[in-house]
Amino acid sequence: MAGSWLAAATVLRDTCGMAYFNFLSAIDWMPSPFGRDMDAQVDLVGADDPQVDPEPLAWGITGGSTRFQMIARVHDPVGHIGVTVKADLDTDNPRVDSWIPVYPGADWHEREAWEMFGITIKGHPNLVNLYLPSQFEGNPLRKDYPLLARRVKPWPGIVDVEAMPGDGDEPDDGGGS
Repeated sequence: MAGSWLAAATVLRDTCGMAYFNFLSAIDWMPSPFGRDMDAQVDLVGADDPQVDPEPLAWGITGGSTRFQMIARVHDPVGHIGVTVKADLDTDNPRVDSWIPVYPGADWHEREAWEMFGITIKGHPNLVNLYLPSQFEGNPLRKDYPLLARRVKPWPGIVDVEAMPGDGDEPDDGGGS
């Protein structure tokens, strides 16, 4: 679980030689409560075959049943090996220890996970927003965050549409018919 997150980073760097930090991010496995506007190609596979039942979505690739995961990628540049580390986080209070003491490059990645997913990063020295204004409320990459793009509202003003050239607005050349 997330309690071993920092210990895993230390072992990867000190024991396994994973000296290069690549990235760190979070995943929200919850299906969107707002539905989807369109189907992806993978959704259409087997759609015409009534014998095919879609598999239910399972949360947590690492084997857990939690909604959130933290994921990181590190490399051994000498041995040309990369490792992806994943941790299931508590659904109600997602939190992990900061990787900054082990991989200082994790700074901005952790800030993004905190800002966009609302994951608490214990021991991070400077959790301030990267992208959003400081007074912004909510975490926009959570599946339950109500994006304005999902709420279609009519345009409140008058739309002034100009005719395109060639749409019947040809000037009379004076030649008559």
